[in-house]
Amino acid sequence: MLSKKTQYAFQALLYLAQNQKSGPILIAEIAQKKKIPLKFLENILLEMRKDGILASKKGKGGGYFLAKSADKIILADVMRLIEGPISLLPCVSKFFYEKCANCDEKTCGLRKVLTDVRDANLAILEHQSVADIANL
Repeated sequence: MLSKKTQYAFQALLYLAQNQKSGPILIAEIAQKKKIPLKFLENILLEMRKDGILASKKGKGGGYFLAKSADKIILADVMRLIEGPISLLPCVSKFFYEKCANCDEKTCGLRKVLTDVRDANLAILEHQSVADIANL
């Protein structure tokens, strides 16, 4: 299940993508239009700016905007930034692998199933962008 933080990140990205011709957008506008708590949104946008998904401009006419085109912002990348691993177990994670404490990976049936689940999720999430979900 996606956390509220990730849901808010996607809502903000959608709003920025759909309004990108308006130039930089104030955090307060995004928060109001998408009904996201302002302080929470500030942290989310800062995290995405540090990762290069967003850029910002200070001063009059300032705000946040997409640092790259919406079709280059991949859903799996946003989820990993905000959520961490996409996989349900650490032993099947591509980027956050950890061996499970009480498991023999060679014989674990659950690991096999959850690897298939991870692969099915990634087959979709790594090929969908903000542009796709914003209907651009």
